[in-house]
Amino acid sequence: MVDRKRLAEVARYARELHARGWVANHDGNVSVRDDDGRFVATPTAWSKRLVEIDDLLVVDRGGKVLRGRHRLFGEWPLHRAVYDARPDARAVLHAHPPTASGFALAGVELAPLAAPEIAVSLGDQIPLVPFAMPGSEPLERAVAAAAECFDALLLERNGVLALGDDLEQAFLRLELVEHYARQLLVARQLGGPQPLSAEQRGALQQARTKAGLGPEARGLKR
Repeated sequence: MVDRKRLAEVARYARELHARGWVANHDGNVSVRDDDGRFVATPTAWSKRLVEIDDLLVVDRGGKVLRGRHRLFGEWPLHRAVYDARPDARAVLHAHPPTASGFALAGVELAPLAAPEIAVSLGDQIPLVPFAMPGSEPLERAVAAAAECFDALLLERNGVLALGDDLEQAFLRLELVEHYARQLLVARQLGGPQPLSAEQRGALQQARTKAGLGPEARGLKR
C-alpha cells in the first residue's frame, strides 16, 4: 500500500509543473522510487494541471502497472535509466521549461559555466544529451550515461530531466536549469557570459562534494 502522503506529493509537483508554465498539453512526467522498489508515476495523456491522487500509477521497474486506472507514459524508460544509473535517485522530473527547452531545440549547450551557484548545485556541466528518437535504446543509454555523472540533463530537441533525493530537490534543480538558461540568454545579448576559470571550477567542485552533492560525494563512479 503506497502512502497517500507520497501520492499527494507527486500530484502536487505535477500540478506545479503546469503552474510554472514548464509543461503544456500532456507534456512532462513525474516519478518517485518507493522503498520497496516500486515507483509512483503520473499517467500518460493527462494534463499535469489535472493530476490528483487517484490518477497516479504504481509501477514496477519494467513499467507494469500494479495500481491505477490509466496507462504509463511512454518515456518511462528514461526514468528507469536514471534510477538504474543513480541508486541515490529517489525522484525524477521531466519537463519543457521554455528557455532551457529553446536551447535544447537549437542543440545549444547551457554553457559556459559562469555562475558559482550552478557549479555547486548542479556540477561543472549541464550536459546536452544528443538527440535520438523517443523510445529508442540509444536515447536510454545516453541518458543513463549522463545521469551517472550529473543531476540535471538537457535533452536535445526535447527538454530537461532532473533527479534528486526527493521531489523538492529534483524540482529545485529543474528550476535552476531554467533560471540559468534565462541568464545565459541575456548574457549572450550583452556580449557573452564570463566563464569561471579552471581553478575556480575546481574549488567550487570541492565545495559541492563537501556539501554531499553529486555522485562523487556518494561514492558513485564518475
